[in-house]
Amino acid sequence: MRFVPRFTDGQEFPHALGKIVCVGRNYADHARELDNPVPSEPLLFIKPSTCAVPLEEPIEAPFSRGEVHYETELALLVGEELSHATADEAERAIVGIGLGLDLTLRDLQTRLKEKGHPWETAKGFDGACPLSAFLRLSQVPNWSALAFTLVIDGEPRQRGEGADMLFPVATLVAEMSRHFTLLPGDVVLTGTPAGVGPLSRGAELHFTLTGGLEITTRVVE
Repeated sequence: MRFVPRFTDGQEFPHALGKIVCVGRNYADHARELDNPVPSEPLLFIKPSTCAVPLEEPIEAPFSRGEVHYETELALLVGEELSHATADEAERAIVGIGLGLDLTLRDLQTRLKEKGHPWETAKGFDGACPLSAFLRLSQVPNWSALAFTLVIDGEPRQRGEGADMLFPVATLVAEMSRHFTLLPGDVVLTGTPAGVGPLSRGAELHFTLTGGLEITTRVVE
């Protein structure tokens, strides 16, 4: 199902989904759990719009290609064009806040990284980015007070807080705009905290985000 950006009140965003700009290792505890160095600058990559699907729908994971890992992230909807923006300009351009899953074919990514090859095929496959509807900014507190959680089959797996990001939201989006012009309808994923792991067939996933966003979905068996 094609993903159409919309707000939690049901109103559709007037621009189609564009690219999804992501950052790796934006939480130090996640970098350490994968035995990766903590970066001194944002590690950026892009997922295509074709990999986005509604988070509320059952998740179809390509288990035939190896382990599929979940990575829960804060998702930001961009409402204005940004290029070489300041942090203040970047913050003002964000019009919605939601959640996204950066699904990763971990076995494939590991093989590609060992060979020094790009790993887009492990991150940008169809269905690789389930996205929620977006809260309006008036519904959420300041960035540092934002928190999100993932519970799988009743067991807490991930908790992320804006205050724990290595690169805060405004700084991160401004840095992204130095490398890629951001357009209305683009989405920014802000990195995942510790607790990532493989999805299981039939697992129930429950997400929450400060501001009232709450979603329950299931992995297709």
